[in-house]
Amino acid sequence: MNCLDIEYEVIQLNDDVVGLALEYIRENVVGQTSYDDCLHIEIATVSRLDLLVSWNFKHIVNIKRIRGYNGINIKNGYPSIEIRSPKDLIDYEND
Repeated sequence: MNCLDIEYEVIQLNDDVVGLALEYIRENVVGQTSYDDCLHIEIATVSRLDLLVSWNFKHIVNIKRIRGYNGINIKNGYPSIEIRSPKDLIDYEND
């Protein structure tokens, strides 16, 4: 499988999707300047995606932050979300 074989869905931001993002900041998972990153996490969570892929190692693909996001998600009745870097999805077995 190469990256062209991966199915994906584009999800649009709407006005209803801000609650968890603000809670991530209130609970100090990340700072106020990471609001856009929090929206990214929240959209994926509220949409109940299985996996979020990002190159943002400071604010998103970071074990401390992933635990924080998932703790808040679970507290609010959402499932935890798996967060990975693109390199985690590369299939080296076919090379």
